[in-house]
Amino acid sequence: MKQIKTLLIAALFVFGANQTINAQAKVAHVDTGEIMGKMPAMLDAQSQLEKLSTTYDADYKKMVEEYQAKLKKYEAESTTVTEAVNTERGKEVQDMQKRIVDFRDNAQKELQQKESDIVKPLMEKVRAAIQKVGKAKGFQYVLDSTNLLLADGPNITADVKKDLGF
Repeated sequence: MKQIKTLLIAALFVFGANQTINAQAKVAHVDTGEIMGKMPAMLDAQSQLEKLSTTYDADYKKMVEEYQAKLKKYEAESTTVTEAVNTERGKEVQDMQKRIVDFRDNAQKELQQKESDIVKPLMEKVRAAIQKVGKAKGFQYVLDSTNLLLADGPNITADVKKDLGF
């Protein structure tokens, strides 16, 4: 009877240990920031966005310079022209201010939209590569190490970069 009891306890212990081992998930981590920062397509995208931003900045500065020049001219001539002309010029200056603000706001929105249009497909490509590599290596979870406090486990960043071709 004692042997059966001992055998039963040993069997439960082995079964319990086996369940504990099976319950542990295989987890890896990857640094998506590093991947995105070194991805050739992302570097090209950043270059395109910088060029577009430079163009918008130049146009904005030109508009502001024209506004300032016109404002100086109108202020200098304000005492020599009629009140009606000054009122008309005041409206013109306000219209110029509004166009400058609208241009700046639209340029900002266009840059954000362009960035979103460029980055979203690249992120999807990186996500697909992470899933492919993670599944191929048998991981159940792959976490982004940029948000982890402790990343002490398998790092598949190099494997994902290799899968993406860089």
